Amino acid sequence: MTQRYSGSYDKDLASLIDHTIMQPDVTTDTVKQQCELAIRYDFAGVCVSTVHIALAAQVLQGSALNVCTGVGFPLGASGYLLKAMETRDAVASGADEIDMVVNIGAIKEGDYLTLEREIEAVKDAAEGRTVKVLLEICYLSDAEIVKVCRIAAERSAAFVKTSTGFGPGGATVEAVRLMRQTVGPKIGVKAAGGINNRAFALKLLEAGASRLGMSKSIEVIHELD
Repeated sequence: MTQRYSGSYDKDLASLIDHTIMQPDVTTDTVKQQCELAIRYDFAGVCVSTVHIALAAQVLQGSALNVCTGVGFPLGASGYLLKAMETRDAVASGADEIDMVVNIGAIKEGDYLTLEREIEAVKDAAEGRTVKVLLEICYLSDAEIVKVCRIAAERSAAFVKTSTGFGPGGATVEAVRLMRQTVGPKIGVKAAGGINNRAFALKLLEAGASRLGMSKSIEVIHELD
């Protein structure tokens, strides 16, 4: 049964949220229901697994909400050609935004050519749609975060993103601040992973986040911690 909320909610905060519906056991009925709620609360968009893109696009048709999906999700451990193929399929299914998980192992090895190659491949496959470079910051040092963000900016990615929400750690205020300082004001910073109360969400925005990804969106905007 869907929990119902009454009273006011933070509309400004809602407008910055990608309402995330990517749990492993998500059904089509759940996706439809959550997309309808996303329209009701006027979120920035919904983030769904690739298998649910077409359904989300159908439900959101006529609204201003974007359909976002993950590529190379959640490990990032696939080649750039496969990430490009996944992106093309996502676009064909109706995705507006692509959150691409970087090859974390390559970054740990100092192989930034692989990162450049996969950003370019995914951008080409996205055909002008928004591409977010997802770092999974819990595995990276500050120096690696800075390096990835600089390459993402040089390659004209639309956003850098902190986390998948499936790793051992999620967004932090410190990492968001570092990412914003690195990319400057022209590129978006998306914070995701472990955002489960309004106070933390606001701290991330103050640190420089311009988009938030969370599955507890409705609870957060109603200040239900």
